[in-house]
Amino acid sequence: MNVEFINPFLSSMLNVMSTMAQMELVPEKPRLKKNEVAMGDVSGLIGMVSAQTKGSLSITFEGKLALATMKKMVGEGPDEVNEEITDLVGEITNMVTGGAKRMLSEKGFEFDMATPMVVSGQNHTIHHKADGPIIIIPLNSEFGKAFIEFSFDK
Repeated sequence: MNVEFINPFLSSMLNVMSTMAQMELVPEKPRLKKNEVAMGDVSGLIGMVSAQTKGSLSITFEGKLALATMKKMVGEGPDEVNEEITDLVGEITNMVTGGAKRMLSEKGFEFDMATPMVVSGQNHTIHHKADGPIIIIPLNSEFGKAFIEFSFDK
């Protein structure tokens, strides 16, 4: 997998959470993910296609981090994951992807991106739209964890 694709998404995720929710996320070591079960409670998934490759990205939040993110961004929020939270995760996925798309464009990679799909619930699954390995990067915060996943064609 091309590391040039991963860094813009990670950088954009850290930037979006810092500027929009005043939260610092600390990336842990990337690793290969062996299954499709999400590591959290609500996930945004977006497909990407370019002349060079195709793939997908997902951002998964533990419920407590998703709830804290909404409270930080809008000043209030629900006490459990609901439609407002799934909408928020979809919007964050859009913002992260948009920021990464700009950075990738500067490197000569032009991606078309779909509208994000959001899935929630314990042990929900994420089906990446690529043939390559799935790389997962855990992101720690004082409010819980998020996980960013990538998969691109080999």
